[in-house]
Amino acid sequence: MKKIMMLMMAALTISSVSAIAQKAGKKDTGKHAAFYTCPMHPDVVSVKEGECPKCGMKLEISKKEQMKKDVTKTYNCPVHLDMVSNKPGKCSMCGNKLLK
Repeated sequence: MKKIMMLMMAALTISSVSAIAQKAGKKDTGKHAAFYTCPMHPDVVSVKEGECPKCGMKLEISKKEQMKKDVTKTYNCPVHLDMVSNKPGKCSMCGNKLLK
């Protein structure tokens, strides 16, 4: 009985470790909305660029979103949002410069 329990625990341990290892190697390729905030009014949040409704200042990309962009180092076409590259260059569809 002890041998069966030990074998079951070993199998469970191996399967859980392999599941975690598989997930660790995957990249997040989903599209996420970037959030923009007002430098003077952090409670003002928008999913698109524009002006703060309270003071009229230009909304800036939030610090968290900027940190994500810096870490992922992905480049996108301003026209074709599904065109993503991990290095700078030109869009293969329209020839525009890829932006960070």
